Amino acid sequence: MEPHPMAGAGTPLAAGDDAVDQPPAAFRAALEALAGVVARPEIILEHIPAPVRLAPYAHAVGARVVELDGDEEVEIASARFIVLHDPDGHESWHGTTRCVGYLSAVTDEQMVDDAMFSEVAWSWLTDALADTGAAHHAVGGTVTRTASTRFGDLAGPEHTVDVEMRASWTAADTALDRHLLAWLDVVGTAAGLPPPGVRLLGPSDRSGGAAL
Repeated sequence: MEPHPMAGAGTPLAAGDDAVDQPPAAFRAALEALAGVVARPEIILEHIPAPVRLAPYAHAVGARVVELDGDEEVEIASARFIVLHDPDGHESWHGTTRCVGYLSAVTDEQMVDDAMFSEVAWSWLTDALADTGAAHHAVGGTVTRTASTRFGDLAGPEHTVDVEMRASWTAADTALDRHLLAWLDVVGTAAGLPPPGVRLLGPSDRSGGAAL
């Protein structure tokens, strides 16, 4: 599988007027940085419609993680990364550019009983932002765990546990590639993907093959 780049996949959105207004230089620089992001092979990136009422300029990226179940692909995680830009600044943002992330992923059923899970899941984001060097402030959000049990003829596993995260933070510069990479790291962790470059052992590897 090849890494998934963002370059050439879409154009900036100006809320309320798609092409008349020339986006500000800071917003254009931020989107140019996003265009250079290459996701790990397991994560599929795509441009999605951006909200048009939250800020004068907006841009949105979707991410999906799928795995094979026989001949079918099953989605185990989905996410959105939204960039909101207001050249005049926003009082609650304490800045001009706000990053917003949403994700939903199927997680380990045992996690629902772990009282510290929400704190650990939130640390995925704060650690990822620090690790990628994404300059930011005013970060906030929620982590929600949901346990479901299916009955009758409803297709799918009998028991599932999902984790949902909603987060937003203000970018302190235009290097939004670092912010998106941080969010994709959170998506990969929530989906249970191994660290980049690590391959999990399969049955045929257990006779002495290397994991890396």
